Order: sequence, then C-alpha cells, then structure tokens
Amino acid sequence: MARIIDAPLTASEGGCDPRAVHGTWGALDAAQRRGLAYTPEVAAETSALYERVKHVIPAVEWPAYAPLISAINKMKRAKNAVILAHNYMTSEIFHCVGDFRGDSLQLAREAAETDAAVIVQAGVHFMAETSKILAPEKKVLI
Repeated sequence: MARIIDAPLTASEGGCDPRAVHGTWGALDAAQRRGLAYTPEVAAETSALYERVKHVIPAVEWPAYAPLISAINKMKRAKNAVILAHNYMTSEIFHCVGDFRGDSLQLAREAAETDAAVIVQAGVHFMAETSKILAPEKKVLI
C-alpha cells in the first residue's frame, strides 16, 4: 500500500511541483514572481491582520502571505476598489483583504450600496453577475 509519506515532494523527484498548488507554496511563488518580499515594513503593516488569522495560519507561513496581502490592500486604495469576500473564501482572503464579508445575499446588498468604483468579487461567477446587475455603473471583477 502506498503511503503519503513516501510520495515525491518536488518535480525533480518525479512528483508535483509544490509551487503549482494553492496555499503557502502558491502564495510564496506568487509574491516572488511579483518582486514582493516580507520586509519589516510589510510585517508592521500586516501584524494586526495576522491576529485575525493566527489560529489557522502558522507564524512560519505568514511571510508567504503578508506581502501579497499588503500589495492587494494598497492596490484597493489606489484603485478605489472593494473586495466582497464570501464566507467560503480562505482565511487570508476573508479576514485580511475582504472589505465586506458574508453570504451571497449580504454581499449583493453591499455591492448595491458601495461607493467604490471597482468591485472585486471573491466568490463565484453568479455573484459577480449579481453585483453588475445591482451596480451597472461599477467595474466588477472576479
């Protein structure tokens, strides 16, 4: 019987390249490809956000997520955007970059009322479509 402990860990070992998956490896690769680093400034800027997710993201993994979270939050401010985060999003999205959080009905209400020029829907396609119907003058991204 095969055991997961015996599975190859990297592409060079004949296994899956961990950078191709979601989670910490995916975040680390995404940050590196964009030239983002976990600097003392990023650490200070995201420390309060880490308090929200420390029960699900170990401290050793936070440096992979924090640069992306910092960059997303800066871009939201620069583009006058909000992120609508559905309940089933991962913790780093739901708690660290989502401006409005909730179920489909709550997010639809928020889309209709926000003053932001751009709505980013962290959810399923029909929710982005709903946001566009309720706020046709807004740019809606998924």
